[in-house]
Amino acid sequence: MRRAICTGLFAVLLAPAMAAAQAQAPKGLGTEEFGMSPRELVQAIEKTEELIARCMREQGFQYVAADHNTVRAGMAADKKLPGLSEEEFVSRYGFGVSTFYTGLPPQLATGYSPARVGLGERNVQIFRKLSPADQVAYNRALLGDDVSSTFAVALEIEDLSRTGGCTRKALTETFKPDQLKASHYNPQDALINKDPRMKAALGFWQREMKKAGFEYGHPDEIEPDLRNRLSTLTEGGKLLATKMSPDQKAALRKLQDYERLVAARSFKMQEEVLTPVEEKIQEELFSRKVQ
Repeated sequence: MRRAICTGLFAVLLAPAMAAAQAQAPKGLGTEEFGMSPRELVQAIEKTEELIARCMREQGFQYVAADHNTVRAGMAADKKLPGLSEEEFVSRYGFGVSTFYTGLPPQLATGYSPARVGLGERNVQIFRKLSPADQVAYNRALLGDDVSSTFAVALEIEDLSRTGGCTRKALTETFKPDQLKASHYNPQDALINKDPRMKAALGFWQREMKKAGFEYGHPDEIEPDLRNRLSTLTEGGKLLATKMSPDQKAALRKLQDYERLVAARSFKMQEEVLTPVEEKIQEELFSRKVQ
């Protein structure tokens, strides 16, 4: 009922803009990550995985190119746990950035880990059979310095800038140079953000978030901020949680508490205010058949 009340009130506030704004998506703009069509996304995943496998072979390591379904499963595992709705997940674990941090490589994770899912079980087993020293060398070849930035994770959050190793090399041969930068923004989302209705909705979101003590301009700014804070705290993700000093553990708990609060507040506002507006604009933009 509360959602209905909020959405109805917001629709009244936006009525003039809603009547004025109509647009069509540019030809070639798709609805998937990085503005790709579903077919283009499948092709990009398959090409990237084949290139990763080739690069790893050249460095003396075995890596089995994950198929499209495996990578998509890793993407779909983001903020999902069996038996929990997304709202329940966010309430307990925020966005799952700092709240599940262990410092272990994704292949050794035993609980929530979209990165492990996206790598595929065969690659996980290959990794687990290596010695500890070889595991370090393997992940440096595969992922570079940030072992949390697997292909599936980077694709899901649409931030390829943190990738390294063979994953990064493969991405440079598959994606455009500007798509590899942290500043890249999904062209569909950029188009939606320019709509007067979304501008008004985002202004409302900003004001309400500020009242709650959170200074962000857009929901998309929150997760990168959390990842940067976690990286600083954990020496780029290399510090094992079990090896942290008491002060470091206290700082991690503080970040986890912050993540839960900001995620819960933003999720609630998105569901009540932003998502209805976004879905309406997207429906208009892609009223033609998407290839």
